[in-house]
Amino acid sequence: MLEELKKEVYEANMLLPKYDLVTFTWGNVSGIDRGKGLFVIKPSGVEYDKLKPEDMVVVDLNGRKVEGDYNPSSDTATHVVLYNRFPNIGGVVHTHSSWATSWAQAGRGIPCYGTTHADYLYGEVPCVRNLTKEEIDEAYEKNTGVLIANEFEAHSIDYEAMPAVLCKNHGPFTWGKDANEAVHNAVVLEEVAKMAARCEMIHPQNKPAPQELQDKHYYRKHGAGAYYGQPGK
Repeated sequence: MLEELKKEVYEANMLLPKYDLVTFTWGNVSGIDRGKGLFVIKPSGVEYDKLKPEDMVVVDLNGRKVEGDYNPSSDTATHVVLYNRFPNIGGVVHTHSSWATSWAQAGRGIPCYGTTHADYLYGEVPCVRNLTKEEIDEAYEKNTGVLIANEFEAHSIDYEAMPAVLCKNHGPFTWGKDANEAVHNAVVLEEVAKMAARCEMIHPQNKPAPQELQDKHYYRKHGAGAYYGQPGK
């Protein structure tokens, strides 16, 4: 079942150690088949160098395992909520990459200090609040997804223009049109987090980049008027 998607999700998961986004098994990638209402995700706690495409686990949009020899990632319930609440995404990534997680542990969003950030992430990367004790005890992973989706809705944040979030004292989630793009956004987020931290070390009173510069760089890559790269090719 979903053999091509399993291969795609496996390959996306293998990019996490390649780009130094995970230590040990601290991360997961999923990808969805919207037509079938099923997604594929990394199994929980299995070391990356032992994974095979056939080890990927198929899950439905209620969080039930449909196929697989292993248990799905412990973060599966978060992925379920994001797929249900963000209907245009096709892949989700969670890591504990060190620079992005440092901002999450500090409870701070990542300001847009430059054009590298603006090229991919429109505005400040949000950091959502801690879950309450009741939310943790009730359904920790599910409520993590609910908190992310509610935050984006409450603050009218476009989840396609801002495909990343930090969870306070936890770490980052990213998403994209498919599993590979979600990993790409995770790599971008980690680099942006690193540069922003260094920027504040060099100039603690630094201000975000001018809005007109942010707009120019984001919209030259995204939207109807985009002209970066080879449009139409």
